[in-house]
Amino acid sequence: MKNVFILGLTDFQAGELQTVRGAENYTFHSLLDYDRLVGAQDIDFHGLLEAARQQLRDFDGSVDAIVSHWDFPTSVIGPILAKEYGIAAPTLESVLKCEHKYWSRLEQQASIPEVVPQFASFDPFDDGALQQIDIPFPFWVKPVKAHSSNLGFEIRSEEDFNDAIRQIRAEIEQVGDAFNEVLKMVDLPPELQNAGGNTCLAEQFVSGTQAAPEGTMFHGSYNAHGVFDMHKDAAGTSFERLDYPANSVPEPVQQRMIELAERYLRHVGFDNGCFNAEFMWDQAEDQLWLIEVNTRISQSHSDLFAKVDGVSNHEVAIDIALGVEPTMPHRKGEFAVASQCMVFHDEDAIVTRVPDEQDVARLAKQIPHANFTRQVQVGDRLSELPNQDSYRYAVGILYLGADDRDQLVERYNAAVEALPFEFEAVPAA
Repeated sequence: MKNVFILGLTDFQAGELQTVRGAENYTFHSLLDYDRLVGAQDIDFHGLLEAARQQLRDFDGSVDAIVSHWDFPTSVIGPILAKEYGIAAPTLESVLKCEHKYWSRLEQQASIPEVVPQFASFDPFDDGALQQIDIPFPFWVKPVKAHSSNLGFEIRSEEDFNDAIRQIRAEIEQVGDAFNEVLKMVDLPPELQNAGGNTCLAEQFVSGTQAAPEGTMFHGSYNAHGVFDMHKDAAGTSFERLDYPANSVPEPVQQRMIELAERYLRHVGFDNGCFNAEFMWDQAEDQLWLIEVNTRISQSHSDLFAKVDGVSNHEVAIDIALGVEPTMPHRKGEFAVASQCMVFHDEDAIVTRVPDEQDVARLAKQIPHANFTRQVQVGDRLSELPNQDSYRYAVGILYLGADDRDQLVERYNAAVEALPFEFEAVPAA
């Protein structure tokens, strides 16, 4: 039996792990609990790292694999621990060249400049920051490290910029201070000496159809095992759903995405790890833009791989950690298509009702293999929840499979109708 440690493992993901081929040969352990590792508002990086080390030291058995599938700080804690235990993983420097959005843009500019939008770094605490950004409106601003779309803003005017900066200044240090602790562990290039974790990035506004290849690099061998459609809402600000397999972008364009991701990953020295790379395709100009590269499997993709291909993408992450060449089956699942769909509430509010276990059980009976996870509890104020984006509030996540995309839409509409959320307005100040 091999002992496999998954950082921030949830009950739902524990079920996904049972789809992994040879799961009977593994004992799965959660390394730190989800609430402490992922759900905390402020990040105590060194405290989390030491707590994980202590859990591993106290374990009476071999530590055979360590798997990361969440964003920062999990994405860097995993490789640090793996190195300490002699487990295959990418180097911390190669991970940070992807995680630090400004560093990543510099490396992209050096390796795949044809897909890099115009960008500039700036200090959000500098009152003259806007005058230093030589990018015409509209543009995006975001911290060099944040969760999902949190503290990401579309800027169309000086007023928009000032409003965004007020919120960024109030919240950026929740992640930025912890990210600075990690940056101290590597030698930074001169151009990053004044661009730490509390720095922001302004980027040219790009639009189009978004898709993301996911894959692996193992002993220098590169492979993409799937491509996802990433659908945004009508306003173009929040991700509404992920569909697998992708069909919104032609196969030749998907292949270009895969090849560009390989060029970049080889350039930064990424090896013995998993990745997913988000691209935007402007069909009118046939122009690809790279949004970002994530150095891990996406836990958002896991159930969708299981539904369509027959196993969770945890399988390739485990293979790499164990020193085994990673392989994924192809279209061996029960469904032709699958989707992860966000359930949103558009305004700040107090949660007064959420779907209970009976509601979720009825949904699973109504729609085969539908899975639902709540993101909120009764009494929560939406604007105070951690890791939300800057425009909408995610209150739940649906995972659905179907025979075709029309049926997928029908099942989504039926599921949202069946989930009884209720809210009350926030009292006036």
